[in-house]
Amino acid sequence: MQDIRQIAAEIVAREGGFVNDPDDPGGPTKHGVTLETLRRLGVDLDGDGAVTVSDVKRLSRSEAAEIFITHYYRRPRIDALPERLRASVFDMQVNAGAHAVRILQRLLGEMGLEVAVDGVIGPETIRAAHAAARMAPRHLADAYGIARRNYYYRLADRRPAARKFARRRDGGKGGWIRRAEAFIAERYHLTEAEHRARVAAWG
Repeated sequence: MQDIRQIAAEIVAREGGFVNDPDDPGGPTKHGVTLETLRRLGVDLDGDGAVTVSDVKRLSRSEAAEIFITHYYRRPRIDALPERLRASVFDMQVNAGAHAVRILQRLLGEMGLEVAVDGVIGPETIRAAHAAARMAPRHLADAYGIARRNYYYRLADRRPAARKFARRRDGGKGGWIRRAEAFIAERYHLTEAEHRARVAAWG
């Protein structure tokens, strides 16, 4: 497995620089770290006594990576999951919070394992994830990535404003779909035709 700092650096690069997209519920964001996250953690980078958009704009890549490792990897206990799952669940935790774990828990349930879908990695989820890794050692990471891709499509089905994140203007795969497929073996990637068929109902 890659070093966790390398994985975090790749997530930071994937997230990009400062954005404040009105269609993104995260609001002002830099390197994937939102203003809400900085306020929750009390990160006042300019020392003015308040956490504002100015602090988001000041955030460095290395500071973002440290936030991810501490608060999105170690604190949620992603490091306790089977090694083959960690990178994708970590990336999804940064992108979608506790939905990352709920996706995994639903997948484990579909595999016949008893686990609550609560978005929390506790002893039950850890045991079930390791059992799943023994059941399907070659396929678990792909199954999670596919479930993650399906989550993005369903989210865009429900929220028209979010469709631009799943489908490019030319109709090709958007950032969300390409992000999920970065963790899926190529043989399970959707073809462009399959992707376009999946999003055709969006108009």
